[in-house]
Amino acid sequence: MALHLVQLTNGVQRRVARVDGDGLMCLSNISSVYDLARDCVRARRSLAVYVEALEVDATLRYEPIYCGQSEWRLLPPVDVPDIPSRCIVSGTGLTHLGSAASRQAMHAVQAEAMTDSMRMFQWGLQEGNPGKGKVGIAPEWFYKGTGTLVRAHLQPLELPFYGEDGGEEAEVAGIYLIDDEGMPQRLGFTAGNEFSDHVFEKKNYLNLAGSKLRTCALGPELVVTDDFKRVPGRVSIEREGKELWSAAIDTGEEAMCHSLQNLEHHHFKFEIHRIPGDLHVHFLGAAALSFSNNVSLVDGDWMQVAFEGFGRPLRNPLRVAPPQRDRLITVRSLA
Repeated sequence: MALHLVQLTNGVQRRVARVDGDGLMCLSNISSVYDLARDCVRARRSLAVYVEALEVDATLRYEPIYCGQSEWRLLPPVDVPDIPSRCIVSGTGLTHLGSAASRQAMHAVQAEAMTDSMRMFQWGLQEGNPGKGKVGIAPEWFYKGTGTLVRAHLQPLELPFYGEDGGEEAEVAGIYLIDDEGMPQRLGFTAGNEFSDHVFEKKNYLNLAGSKLRTCALGPELVVTDDFKRVPGRVSIEREGKELWSAAIDTGEEAMCHSLQNLEHHHFKFEIHRIPGDLHVHFLGAAALSFSNNVSLVDGDWMQVAFEGFGRPLRNPLRVAPPQRDRLITVRSLA
């Protein structure tokens, strides 16, 4: 059984707890997974073994916290306390065997046209899984932002007034800490809702970069494991208490054209991604979108992402910012 960790706060103090059924076993003198991981790396011990040796000084019931009925609330399962800019959020697209068709339909002018997106997907099929110890072709890569845009379970994902759409993207994210020698250390994986502006992206695939600069959600649990072979799940949209749309999702290396090794290599080959002390959240791609079925989310809709073996589902409402006139952002010159 893999170790599951959560972060939580009551507004006064932060705690890290390991999940044990409906119990949250609070680790003594540990206030963040980030600090826990740094201590673990410096001690040269696995995270699971390190946590097992720590004392538990309190037990909390998970259910009322998960449902938002407690003074305690869940935080994202990992962050950099007080310095969110040290958490880099990024991702890869066109990684899943079922993801290319919707992208092709989104961007093709004619049904028979071979888009750049489909070409990149085909390259991934051919050279994305080169075998252990070998370098394959680079995947599509995007920057999403920093830790300032990461939201926790139950927190709203915001559609800004200048956005054209806010749609869920159910994914697994890898979580990485750069150690003191500049080497990436994988803590584990967590469920995520990468959340994007698909209407803006559909206008032109070159809008992909801008469509990703939105909030996203992680959690509620960090799963400390190396197992990423097959991770089935389900994503759903609820409106006014009823399910509006749902789809089965399948992720993990068996459902992908790129190996995890190849995705990690092409992210961390850049020196700027290996700065000691930085935290990386890297989304590993989506395979099912409600947008592909012509679902347009509205204010108050709930998005749910659930993966087998990842603990309780991640749930977030959509909040649409009030309309306002597009105001010019001016730059002040110091010349």
